[in-house]
Amino acid sequence: MSIPDERHRDPYEGFGGRVGRTFSASEPAWPQPRSARPGAPNVVVVLIDDMGYSDIGPFGSEIPTPTLDRLAERGLRLTNYHTMPLCSPARAALLTGLNPHRVGYAMVANADPGFPGYGMEIADDIPTLPQTLHDAGYATFAVGKWHLVRDSASNAADHRGNWPLQKGFDQYYGVLEGLTSLFHPHQLVRDNSPLDIDELPKDYYYTDDITDQAIGMIKGLRAHDQDKPFFLYVAHNAVHGPLQAKAADIAAQQGRYDRGWDVLREERFARQKAAGLFEPGTRLPRRNFEAGQEVGAWADLDPQTRRLYARYMEVYAGMVASIDHNLGRLVDTLEALGELHNTVIVFTSDNGGTGEGGAEGTRAYFKRFNQHPAKPADWRGDIDLDLDLIGGPRSLIHYPRGWGMASNTPFRLYKGQTYAGGVRVPFVISWPAGLREHGVRQQYQYVTDVLPTLLDLAGVPVPVERAGAPTQELDGTSFTDVLADPAAPSRHGEQYSEMVGNRSYYRHPYKLVTHHRAGDAYDDAEWALYDITTDPTEIDDLADRHPDVVEELAAAWEAAAWRNGVFPLADGGALALRGPAEERLRRPVRLLAGTPELERYRSAKLITFRDFEVLIELGRRGAADQGVLVSHGDQGGGYSVYVEAGRLHFAYNEYGELHEVDAGELAPDARVVTLTAHARPHFRWDFRVGVDGEDVAWLEGVHILIGMAPLQGISVGVDRKSPVSWPLWERHGSFRYTGELTAVTYTPGPPAPYDPETVVRALREAAATFE
Repeated sequence: MSIPDERHRDPYEGFGGRVGRTFSASEPAWPQPRSARPGAPNVVVVLIDDMGYSDIGPFGSEIPTPTLDRLAERGLRLTNYHTMPLCSPARAALLTGLNPHRVGYAMVANADPGFPGYGMEIADDIPTLPQTLHDAGYATFAVGKWHLVRDSASNAADHRGNWPLQKGFDQYYGVLEGLTSLFHPHQLVRDNSPLDIDELPKDYYYTDDITDQAIGMIKGLRAHDQDKPFFLYVAHNAVHGPLQAKAADIAAQQGRYDRGWDVLREERFARQKAAGLFEPGTRLPRRNFEAGQEVGAWADLDPQTRRLYARYMEVYAGMVASIDHNLGRLVDTLEALGELHNTVIVFTSDNGGTGEGGAEGTRAYFKRFNQHPAKPADWRGDIDLDLDLIGGPRSLIHYPRGWGMASNTPFRLYKGQTYAGGVRVPFVISWPAGLREHGVRQQYQYVTDVLPTLLDLAGVPVPVERAGAPTQELDGTSFTDVLADPAAPSRHGEQYSEMVGNRSYYRHPYKLVTHHRAGDAYDDAEWALYDITTDPTEIDDLADRHPDVVEELAAAWEAAAWRNGVFPLADGGALALRGPAEERLRRPVRLLAGTPELERYRSAKLITFRDFEVLIELGRRGAADQGVLVSHGDQGGGYSVYVEAGRLHFAYNEYGELHEVDAGELAPDARVVTLTAHARPHFRWDFRVGVDGEDVAWLEGVHILIGMAPLQGISVGVDRKSPVSWPLWERHGSFRYTGELTAVTYTPGPPAPYDPETVVRALREAAATFE
């Protein structure tokens, strides 16, 4: 490997000096453009969401990934690379080089309990990778998933301090939140502005779109500047649920998974050992057996269930193949520009494959995804859906956790856990101009090491100050010596981890780890101990044989936890806590006709776990005027009120099951339409539709929408992007209302007793009274 000696030089030396220096009389009195060192490589980081260790060809997969095969053949595979168990913490660590609790991302950016480790904001004294590269003269681009801004701060009225452009990117295009529909993204953002879109093209697919945008950014740069290096961050929402793939990509996988997850694990593991990813004596653990995470034998399933489950995995594999195809288009662009040779490309995942689909999988992702502990007995986390619709735009699905187990071959457990299945993921790095070595590296590395390594390869020093203020010290260490020499030792000798009470501590050669269940006590009985040099798949628990090692590493974990702001440990209930400032999001809101779509989280706060009223003010209406008056949600769950052929209708999408109510003819002189929801026991709503104060239609006893449903926000006078009612969309598209529509007013009512925030608040008040 050839890494030029000038990588430790001042990146501004000879290129205009530092900002704020004194100019001589003969120099121009304006700042000179910042320039990276001559020959500095481009840097591309491709980050996948929820991809397991074995899901790409270079790590044992049967899924065709020719682009990744090519990059791995010309580069290196890190087989012992570790990350965080969930996405926001992993992305925060990758982009800052700090442990995620220190940055404020102990959890995904959909929680805000008020503890220091859960701040969900990157402080100014923590420069990000794009900020440091931008300061060194790089152009910086990001596409895809961000998920480093709190859900409550993802709206157009927020100060945007933690949005991509404020964290160092010149351009951004994608989705701020953690998941979305790949056929109908719920809120696309360009730079600092949400896009107001009624309809997307019929052949739209998000993975293709963000790749088009990334290629456009690179081409635009090269049209204006032939020399400036760039940093491109491609953060896929795939393969996070809901799983959705193009029909042709699903068809290409048909029949591949009919033999089931047990055979798939065995075949992937055999390929991994043949490729030298593991020593010959490494063993494949038995199927996941841990309480609440069990996987049954494929052979025990009936033929109809096998066909359904195989279809789920065909969709997942189609998504992986699409990612590889789109990476190929990006690589082809770099090759056409003559820049592939001098581009560092990193491909990895933010955490392991997931078990969130449950034992059976689901065709109603948001119904299964919700984990409210008090769900009623009749809550079914699935719906009936034709096999041919699974994976397409009308379905939001996830596979059974048996496939998640296979994705994580050969490791145990899943995303969210600190066992290897949750944290050990594929890592491919390619740089033809700089990496002379090819093959496999088996040294332990951690996600915080990515930033210092990429800065090292780019010849940019880690900043000790920024904007005149000192920066926080990194937790990661560069592994460029490991890239250059297969015998070089890892410089990352120990590492703590924590996620919703799951904990681990690595100190070579041991790993201390827990599988924590929410509500259980935190005690020493949870600890298991493994020698991961001889037992990387964590089969033989050595805790009873080495109690002294357990005690030593448990103490080291606790010390690291205090240093990094891990405490208090929050394993579920505390994550429902929200700051008092969010109460303003529940104020009544009047939306004038023509208002852009209300952001998802703000929209949800108006209706979730409570009664609510929607008041629709109409103006003049001709006999032919029709269209959607108000809509909220999509194919994963939502509701709409619309006029068609002179008749008023209410549509309720119950996590993919559609209910439509005909409310009768709407009189030409009608002025107010109301929709009233009453939250009753057992997680159900009763709806009433009224016209000018008189009730005209009812829908009773449907399950309320909670969790991430409705995913799409409130629209006035149109049903944007993904429709609530698919039949209506087939007839009319987004169906913009043609009559006069003055405004729509939402008035939240009292919460249901099972509202999580109400329950937590009551418990806190009771505790305070007792004290």
